[in-house]
Order: sequence, then C-alpha cells, then structure tokens
Amino acid sequence: MRTLARAAVAVAIAIPLMLSTTACSQDAGGGDEAEATVVDKDVAVTLTVSNMPPAGEAEALALWDERVAQFEDANPGITIEGVETAWDPTTFGAQLAGGTLPTVLLLPFTELQGLIAREQIADITDALEETGLTDVLNPATLAVAQNADGRIFAVPFAAYAVGLVYNRDLFERAGLDPDVPPTTWDEVREYAAQITAATGVAGFGQMTSKTSGGWQFTAETYSFGGTMQSADGKDVTFNDNPAAAEFLQLLHDMRWEDQSMGSEFLYDGEEIQAAFAAGNMGMWIGAPDAYRGVVLRNKFDPEKFGAGPMPRGTEGDDFGVMAGGNSAVVSPLATPEEQLAAVKWIEFYHLAKYVDEDAAVADAQAQIALGKAVGMPGLTAMTDEAYARYEGWIADYVNVPLENFEPYMEALPGQPLMTEPINKAQDMYFALSTVIQTVLTDQNASMDGVLSEAASTLQSQLDRG
Repeated sequence: MRTLARAAVAVAIAIPLMLSTTACSQDAGGGDEAEATVVDKDVAVTLTVSNMPPAGEAEALALWDERVAQFEDANPGITIEGVETAWDPTTFGAQLAGGTLPTVLLLPFTELQGLIAREQIADITDALEETGLTDVLNPATLAVAQNADGRIFAVPFAAYAVGLVYNRDLFERAGLDPDVPPTTWDEVREYAAQITAATGVAGFGQMTSKTSGGWQFTAETYSFGGTMQSADGKDVTFNDNPAAAEFLQLLHDMRWEDQSMGSEFLYDGEEIQAAFAAGNMGMWIGAPDAYRGVVLRNKFDPEKFGAGPMPRGTEGDDFGVMAGGNSAVVSPLATPEEQLAAVKWIEFYHLAKYVDEDAAVADAQAQIALGKAVGMPGLTAMTDEAYARYEGWIADYVNVPLENFEPYMEALPGQPLMTEPINKAQDMYFALSTVIQTVLTDQNASMDGVLSEAASTLQSQLDRG
C-alpha cells in the first residue's frame, strides 16, 4: 500500500504568511542576520507542560507519569511539571500577561500566524537546529509555523487533511463499489440519493452546530475553489466568490429535492460520528482520524469504515483540500535554556516514536494497551524518510484496516492543501454553522442572503481585531 508520508512532500500547504511579521524574543527575527543565542546547558530548568491528563483518566495519567520519569532520567537538570491547562484563546492573553502561561502549550495550526504576528510565542529556531529536529520535520507542514523570514515558532506534531468518510456496508447494500468512492460532488449527490433509495437512511450528513458546521463548510468551500479570508486574514472573502454559494445550493438540492440527507440536521463533530457509527448515514466530510471516534469510541465495525478523497466541486486549479493539525509552542517568557529544554521535551513526548525504534515500539504497545489505533493513515508532520522508517518499526502492531484507506491515500498527493482561516477561525466557524442550519431547515433560504449576512457580522469582528 502506498503511504501518504512518501507522497506528502510532493504537495505544499498554502500558508498565508504575514508579510509584515516581526520576530520576537532575543533570538528572533532577521533571517540570515539572526544570531544564535548562547545557551548554558548546565543550568537546571523546570518546565510547565500543558495538557496533562486529568486524574479521572487513570491509565492515560499513569502513562504520562511514566514518560515524564523517563524523560527526566534521560535529561538530568530538566524537571517537568504537568498542568491540565489547554489552549483557550479567551484566557491566553491573561495567562501570558500574568506569567502563568505554561512553558510548553499545545494549540492548533490556525492560531500560529496570529500569535507569531503578535510576538506571543517564542522563536525556537536555534533550539530546533541544536537538537536536529528540523531534519525530520515535513517542510510542507513546518511552513505553517514559520514567519516570512523562515524563522520557526512551533513544532507541528500532528496533521490532517480532510476527505470523504463513508460506510462501506451501505455502499454495498446500495449497489455501489466500496473500493471506488465518489471523487466529485456531482457523484456524491448521485451516491447519496442511491443510498437513501436502497436503504432508507441519509446518504450524506452535514455538521451544523457549534463550530463543527462552519469547519466542514470551509472544507467544502475550498473544494469548490473558494476561500474564506484574504491571505492576511483581514477580510472575509466567502461572499466575494461563487464557491460558497455553489456548495450551499448543492446542499439545498440534496436536502429538499433529493431528500437524501435524512431528517436530523443538528450535528456537531461527536454527534455525527455517533450517527454514522449507528448506521444512520452513508457519507460525510471529515479527516481519516475520525476512525478513532467512529470505531474506537462508538464501536463501529472497522471493516465497514471507508476513507476517500475530498470530492471536487471544480475541475480548475482552484480546487483545494483543507489541512490542519496540532503543534507545540513555547512561551515567549522562556529563557534560551528553557527553550532548548522545551524542544527536547516536545521531541521526546510527541515525536520520539519517529526518531527512535524502541520508542516507536513502546508507543505502539502502549496505544494498543489503551485500546487505541496504531498505524492510522493520514497526513504526517514528518519527512518521507522519517515516516517510512517509523512504518517499518511498527508494522507488526498496526491494528487498522489499511486497505480501507487506500482511495484517500492514493488521491491526496495530487491534491493542493490549504490551511484553515488564520484569523478568528472559531468565530467564523460558529457563525457559518448557523448558515448551514438555515439552508437545511428553510427551503426558501437565499444562498447569497445568508452568506452576506454572515460576512457582514464576521467582517465587523475582524475589523475590531
């Protein structure tokens, strides 16, 4: 089977870099003119690290404690203090101002460019080069963590690119080939109608609540050749091109003309996974890692899980596939010594399995013991070479049906990847969820009207900063 990692660097994620970005901290900024900071490696440091599992997750917390002990044994002079604090944009500023921000914090790709522009995270380029970690990071995903001068402000450790999630059993029952999922939105519409006619369940499902609906709608707009924001994140654009309205019209027609979307129109991410796992839906848009929620949490038969490419809404070059992921950043208050220690921790905790065979095997064994998936296909934050080596190390532990992901894996290397909106993405998603709800519950809704209203509201928010 062809692995995504071996093709990942053939595509470049479209990163709307902030051209006026200035670097932060004493070692940031001037590209070739930046001077490496002198680091005293004998200084003892203590790092506060976010996202420690809560006490109620006993197994996960025990694994955390074990790995902290392993790290401290291997790195005398570095002490790890875990905190349950997680990324929250509403409290980040106060934590930074009050000096309570963890030294290491995990956050999504969408937040990085804004934080870089506001000088709210540390430039860790020198620390990354000191550890050699840049040698194994995928340049396509690392770009999201860089400023216009190429300085690096985060370590991407998990990445995704959306596609079509589908029920292979419902495909077969509807007379469709589960190994050949639809690749265009016209085909999605046809398949959805056929599934509904043959099985009585919704052929296609759409998330509509919280921020999930807007997130999915963004991916769908990209697939029609549209954008949501200008490259600098200052202006709303989804109402300035026909893509968003074209997708909404398609969704309207599937709902009201084809009757192929069932009768439930209020799903967030977890709810749509549960509905899919219950056999109430043939297809929806999500990343392949939805397998975890569908199969592991909701006990769906793994052999029925299918992952296909993101459908095309346009044949032109504007077609895009939304990609995102998670990263680790370092507080701008961290000393050079703490920055180096933080990068060592990030490498150990999030990326060690990609650079050390023993760590890869131990992680695979631990994940299996916790009932989690090992060997999940998908976009990787590692280079082709590093990921291929990792695949070899864990080959005996893979517990997912790799063949069911082949349609997705084969298509992605030829698809242009686009990041999520870089400015107030969650606010945008929340507002656009309401747009989707309106289209699915009001047969006479105006596509241009609902988009214009949402654009006006969101532009006001962007203007306020």
